[in-house]
Amino acid sequence: MRFIILFACLNLFVSAKAVTKAEADSAYAEGNYQKAITLYDSLLADGISYELYYNLGNCYYRIDDITHAVLYYERASLLSPADADVRFNLQMARSKTIDKIVPESEMFFVTWYRSLVNMASVDGWGYLALVMLGLALVLALLYLFANQIWLRKLGFFGAFLALLLFFVGNLLAWQQKHELVTQKGAIIMDSAVNVKSTPAHNGTDLFILHEGTKVTIVDDTMRDWKEVRVADGKQGWIETKQMEVI
Repeated sequence: MRFIILFACLNLFVSAKAVTKAEADSAYAEGNYQKAITLYDSLLADGISYELYYNLGNCYYRIDDITHAVLYYERASLLSPADADVRFNLQMARSKTIDKIVPESEMFFVTWYRSLVNMASVDGWGYLALVMLGLALVLALLYLFANQIWLRKLGFFGAFLALLLFFVGNLLAWQQKHELVTQKGAIIMDSAVNVKSTPAHNGTDLFILHEGTKVTIVDDTMRDWKEVRVADGKQGWIETKQMEVI
């Protein structure tokens, strides 16, 4: 009897979550973006996902809050870097920010490797690795038990290639996970921020950043101040309350 009651309560809980998600989607479709933001935010309390971050980004973009749109698109991109819709909307939102940052140049193979890592999520690379491992085992069996020479050759070289892709998939999954865990990106939330030479209000003003600009935290040892670097290589200190970590 207790099990039945518990099961019924669980079903009611799941149904309530489904209804809340449906209500959020309905509010967005009806153009009630503030209500949709509230509902999507409540869903985040049950667990983050790139879909929720993406939907929140869309809501904020619709109400012309570009800063929060960039923030949530960036969070969605971290969880699903290969999603074309997320990348496109993030670029659109960035194009509406004030600061037009030209990134530092880098070696072509660094850019190529970063693009390769971002072709799939952690789960995507993990699934590829598992598939390749299974394929390697099948091809190894083909090599061991096939009678024809060409099948044995196919099994041997195919298993070698699949095993290589298995290790590559694991490497890229680890790299994607590492970037997700260790990322230090943040978005400027204040309309204009004076970047200081030292972590103090009387420090020299080095340059100004505006809301929606992405920075990388390079020193977070202090509570109220963070040293940040912009994509063009400039560095300085800003107050912690003036930005939000991605």
